[in-house]
Amino acid sequence: MTLDTPLAAGPGALKQRFSDLVLLPGDAGFDEANSPWDLSALQQPAAVAVPRTPDDVAAIVRAAVEAGLRIAPQGTGHGATPLARRDLTDAVLLRTTALTDVAINPERRVARVGSGAMWDQVVSAAAPHGLTALHGSSPDVGVAGYSLGGGIGWYARKHGLAADSILAVELVTADGREVRADAESNPDLFWALRGGGGNFGVVTALELRLFEIPDAYAGIMLWPLTRAENVLREWVDWTRAAPEEVTTSLRFMRIPPLPFLPDFLRGRELVVLDGAALGDDAFGAEQFARLRALDPEIDTFGGMPAAAITRLHMDPEEPSAAIGNSLTLGELDAEAQRTLLSLVGPGARSSLVFAELRQLGGALARRSESAGALGSLRGQYAGFFMGMGVTPEMAAAAEADAAAIVLAMAPWAAGGCYLNFADEELDPRNGFDEQSWDRLRRVRAEWDPREVFVANHLIPAA
Repeated sequence: MTLDTPLAAGPGALKQRFSDLVLLPGDAGFDEANSPWDLSALQQPAAVAVPRTPDDVAAIVRAAVEAGLRIAPQGTGHGATPLARRDLTDAVLLRTTALTDVAINPERRVARVGSGAMWDQVVSAAAPHGLTALHGSSPDVGVAGYSLGGGIGWYARKHGLAADSILAVELVTADGREVRADAESNPDLFWALRGGGGNFGVVTALELRLFEIPDAYAGIMLWPLTRAENVLREWVDWTRAAPEEVTTSLRFMRIPPLPFLPDFLRGRELVVLDGAALGDDAFGAEQFARLRALDPEIDTFGGMPAAAITRLHMDPEEPSAAIGNSLTLGELDAEAQRTLLSLVGPGARSSLVFAELRQLGGALARRSESAGALGSLRGQYAGFFMGMGVTPEMAAAAEADAAAIVLAMAPWAAGGCYLNFADEELDPRNGFDEQSWDRLRRVRAEWDPREVFVANHLIPAA
């Protein structure tokens, strides 16, 4: 069948035209193609498309619109729960997982990355040139979704959001055109994409600025959870004066007794500090001396090649059934610390695997003139609270416990939210200031007035 064959309405029309790229419910391979990284997200689209090239993407978008279908772009499917909870019965889930090309230009310090690539591919390709990207804390997170939604990595307090390291975006728009957006071409669209996520088209490739960071002073410190009060107090006080070259997180963890975990983690309740300092070993040792004085059970901090830092956080690299909630926090005074520990500290009965505080401030708090729609983050810490949803009962417990932390910590909230950490449904306008939200809606109206695209966090057309 040729691309000139008239289409009937509905997903069957797509299947007729793209029999090797489109799967319908019941087809062999549908369940695998439809499954996101977040296994707790039960997606129910009308069809799944897995294009192999940008031209395939454009053809599928044109045909889907002609057939009266919407399009939900998705890469790895981290944080897929908000999308899965939408009615997708008239939508094609367009997975970009085959668009994985990565090319490094060491002279320009630029990476061109297909929208289905993961961070491990980019970091590994850049490392031989002494370069790295503003990657996330897990090697298997998709570059596109992470970067378009903001991106807080281990160099963020020095170099800002990953979204603002994007130099250009290639995408397919609602009318099926392949478009480039950068500072010179389609600048309003370029602004909106950097923070506005998948509301404006199907991204097929990104160009990213690389940084001359061959290594960093990085690692973990680990204490039994019984030390939580002391460690939290010292860490919060330490963060108030930490230089921008340092970015860390602190997690309160209840780790299941899974057989594949090492002995020092399996079945334990822990406090874990991890992070990185940009500078030589002497500088790094000086920065972490105060925390090292707390006598951690394990301390791996030292010089580390940049290519290894994607695995620093020890996030699972296989799909998982994760249930989470989040908020941004301001100053954590003694009462805030006591409140948090009452829910996740020693003696607390929590179903959560971890409660994390990610250090903000520094460059993350400053909006540059060339920034995209997000540009900066409020607050001193990003809180992220996650449990497992392997069974309905576990999912319900994790959802309730994570929501309870968000409610209890609300008096110390910084306002707004960081949408990349938002696994729950919420009002996406809370992720932006009022002026940026209004501008995002105008850009959506210009590029997708019929709201063809369905994103995790929907930005409606003005």
